[in-house]
Amino acid sequence: MAHSSTLKDSSVSGAAAIDVGAGITGAVANDGAAEEAAGCSAGGCSTAAPGGALHGEGDGGTHAGATEAHGGAAHTDGDGDADDQGTVYELGWNWNDKELAQGTLASHLLECGCQLTGGYFMHPGDAYREFSFEQLLDLSLPYAEVSYGGEVIVGKADGSGGLLSHSTCAEQLLYEVGDPSNYITPDLVVDFCDVQFHQISKDKVHCEGAKPSNTCHPEKLLQLSPTEGGWKGWGEISYGGHGCLKRAQAAEYLVRSWIGERYPGIDEKIVSYVIGYDSLKAVGGDKDGYSSKQVRDARLRMDGLFELEEHAIQFIEEFIALYTNGPAGGGGISTGQRKEIILQKMLVDRENIFWQVQANKASIPCLPNQAIDSEEGQVHISQAQRNRTSRAMGIQHVDTSMRTPPSPVPASPGKKIALYHIAHSRAGDKGNDINFSIIPHFPGDIGRIRAVITSDWVKNAVLPLLDLSSFPDEQAIGRQINLFELVSIEIYDVPGISSLNVVVRNILDGGVNCSRRIDRHGKTLSDLILCQEVILPP
Repeated sequence: MAHSSTLKDSSVSGAAAIDVGAGITGAVANDGAAEEAAGCSAGGCSTAAPGGALHGEGDGGTHAGATEAHGGAAHTDGDGDADDQGTVYELGWNWNDKELAQGTLASHLLECGCQLTGGYFMHPGDAYREFSFEQLLDLSLPYAEVSYGGEVIVGKADGSGGLLSHSTCAEQLLYEVGDPSNYITPDLVVDFCDVQFHQISKDKVHCEGAKPSNTCHPEKLLQLSPTEGGWKGWGEISYGGHGCLKRAQAAEYLVRSWIGERYPGIDEKIVSYVIGYDSLKAVGGDKDGYSSKQVRDARLRMDGLFELEEHAIQFIEEFIALYTNGPAGGGGISTGQRKEIILQKMLVDRENIFWQVQANKASIPCLPNQAIDSEEGQVHISQAQRNRTSRAMGIQHVDTSMRTPPSPVPASPGKKIALYHIAHSRAGDKGNDINFSIIPHFPGDIGRIRAVITSDWVKNAVLPLLDLSSFPDEQAIGRQINLFELVSIEIYDVPGISSLNVVVRNILDGGVNCSRRIDRHGKTLSDLILCQEVILPP
């Protein structure tokens, strides 16, 4: 490999320190955050616009072009994909170098840390994703080796637990991505469709195929400004034993009625669900089936987003009244309120981005008895030192040998089978949109899966997310139908990894900043989708 740059998290605790040179930090767009490149010639690429990335390519970061910031000695906030900025600076790439696409791939894969090395991947009972709890405890942060020619190898610490494989890389590739052929960053727009992963060893994977998209780089960036989003008020109460669901239904009816008497129509601002029963909206409400379900533990949660603080306060007062005026046997009430802040989006021209550069000395603290390579500035921790540290923390030595997963075989055609048995998935969000990947265990199944995963199929699968109540009346059903008309579906083929990327717009109840759902991000949707049964064609 030619001249290369290695990206890794090297922070450890201790007294000694190694000087690693200047740390360079992001940029600001006027008074807001330029977190996502947008407004490219492909038709506008804001967070909610089709044809763009789901999110700002620096997770919560604020920066102008990475190459500019590093080349000019500035002050930028290094986070998320700050790693690609260091690589661009170290390798001397130019604005129009195609290798920059591979550098962006490296930073995107590293962005969520241990999600690349088995975190958020392990799944007990899944023959293709199962490994021991001890392996999950011993995860390594990933790193990337990037050459001047754009070659990328991602790796984890030798002998560490977890898993780094084609499957973990594929999930991270599509995490929080909209159109994979149009992944937008402040520096350029990247096409991920032909990215491939090749296992080099147990701890290393070679990554190739990222390339610039048809649009070279965005002309506008996305500025995010905090804006008041109303007042949140919520309450929870538990019912147990016989008829607990019916009592939860009665409690919900009472709270809605009480607050409706004070503020007519305000109950439309409230959603409700029963935690452990339908809070994740895996299925819709089924009044007729309640009596046949052996539910003995029901925790009702009601969550409202109101325009006025007094409405949120009144809601809480009505909810607490369940202790004296509600059905029998309710307990464990908890309530809360707060002002919600949402992020308002606005596209800004690149020339209106103002930033400054500041270089600071950075150091890495070291544990005692660590060996230091004075030429490369790298820290070497002996296995004995690792073992002593583990014992001090009460952690036993982990056997890093892993069970070899079975070789994937084609799924049987013509019979019902849960997607869980033929594919894996991860869901990501940004704003009011969500995406989830469908990654077959057997790559050859992708064509048959694509024939089943249609827009109508996806709509039916996500419809319960719009349920406003566990016990909906006709008005609640009507409001759900109105919300559903705003939902749109996009399905993208990703041939490089033989997978699908599904994007659902306007489905997250306003997004993580103001959602009234227990799973504000929609992260659980991936496994709820995998529970869906399909019949694959021959």
